[in-house]
Amino acid sequence: MKGYVFHGPGQSAWEDVPDPGIKEATDAIVRVDAVTICGTDLHILKGDVPEVRPGTVLGHEAVGEIVDVGGDVRTVRPGDRVLVSCITACGRCRYCRESMYGQCRGGGGWILGHLIDGTQAEYVRVPYADLSVHRLPSALDSKDAVLLADIFPTSYEVGVLNGHARPGDTVAVVGAGPIGLAAVVTAQLFAPERIIAVDIAASRLEAAKQLGADAVADAEEAPEQLIADLTDGLGADVVVEAVGVPETFELCTRMVRPGGHVANVGVHGKPATLHLEDLWIKNVTITTGLVDTYSTPTLLRMAAAGRLPTGQLVTHAFPLNHMEEAYDVFARAADTGALKVVLGGEQHEEVVPFRAA
Repeated sequence: MKGYVFHGPGQSAWEDVPDPGIKEATDAIVRVDAVTICGTDLHILKGDVPEVRPGTVLGHEAVGEIVDVGGDVRTVRPGDRVLVSCITACGRCRYCRESMYGQCRGGGGWILGHLIDGTQAEYVRVPYADLSVHRLPSALDSKDAVLLADIFPTSYEVGVLNGHARPGDTVAVVGAGPIGLAAVVTAQLFAPERIIAVDIAASRLEAAKQLGADAVADAEEAPEQLIADLTDGLGADVVVEAVGVPETFELCTRMVRPGGHVANVGVHGKPATLHLEDLWIKNVTITTGLVDTYSTPTLLRMAAAGRLPTGQLVTHAFPLNHMEEAYDVFARAADTGALKVVLGGEQHEEVVPFRAA
């Protein structure tokens, strides 16, 4: 089969790789119908995630069809259309029993495209299939469903829920890329008074407004002053960091009110300064986290009911074998306007952007 293989920082290719097979009785083999590219994949290609060994197939999000299962798999069978979660869960260790699947100690956690071959291929082996894939309703389109493998549960759990968003809050989202936009969408589930999106790209700020942000701010034009003006000088109740660089993390800590929450979602490749000389007296809570995906079944039901505009984040579609082109478009988002790119599904000779109705 073909897969997108990491060969070291700055080196990757769509090439022949061995077909996956059942290794454990809890495995499933999925024929990949649709995949997407995550910002974390770009971090891997830059060398920010040294645990990824050269020769690994990248990717941790997919929609596809079960083609084979091990003898212990009970919840899915060949022919089922499924969502492959970005997190694998053994279901038996202490963390899994506490629904902290991202910290699984039984061979799960974030392993696809990280510690084992991932989903950016024609087929993928999914360990612990009973807890790591989700059957999909036929009404849910693949391009909509694949965004529920990672960015929506990540934004919802690590951003909105960890940030303890409540009705009437001011929620600031720093970074209006796919993760930040998904945070704008899911924060609305808690009826905040206002949502403010911060970014340097005008196109992404416009996307944030279309998805429900009440106000937007250019990150280079003192957004903390806008938030202070809107909150009588207090600051935001919840600030979601969705970029992953020191400057944006430090900006978040300046924007949050005393007693507020900073929820870090961004993947950081460099140290950030924690200004405790300013923060120690402010009763600020700072959370970090890897997504656990315990919310995926809920989000799937909401998407199937038309309550989550997942497809509006998809700006480009490619055939599966155009992986290198898709990476190039996604990596140059400032030039291409890409939010999420989806590969697979219907085959097209040219790039076909999906647009919201």
